[in-house]
Amino acid sequence: MALTKDGVLSSCLIPTNCVLIEWKFDNVMKSYDKLIRIAESLPRVRVVERTENYWHGIVRSLIFRFPDDLEILKIPNKGIIQVRSASRLGLGDLGVNRNRIENLYSQL
Repeated sequence: MALTKDGVLSSCLIPTNCVLIEWKFDNVMKSYDKLIRIAESLPRVRVVERTENYWHGIVRSLIFRFPDDLEILKIPNKGIIQVRSASRLGLGDLGVNRNRIENLYSQL
């Protein structure tokens, strides 16, 4: 996955297997660091890339090991964190990606 030319996460091409959400925080630096720690503790996650403002991991499903991309982008000048979770396979995800993002947020 990649950032757009505007420096934000790519939109969801298939809305039934992808979720892109944006959260605003008073302390975006602290929230980003905590969010990364939570993401890296998810079961079956493999970190693909980690920079100061961007994190990308692949999360595998429990039974069939289908890959989902999980991306987290910190936009410090706006106080925003974007989170995108998308299935690489299939047209639907049975709500897995939305649940993953809601779970991340609930642990902040």
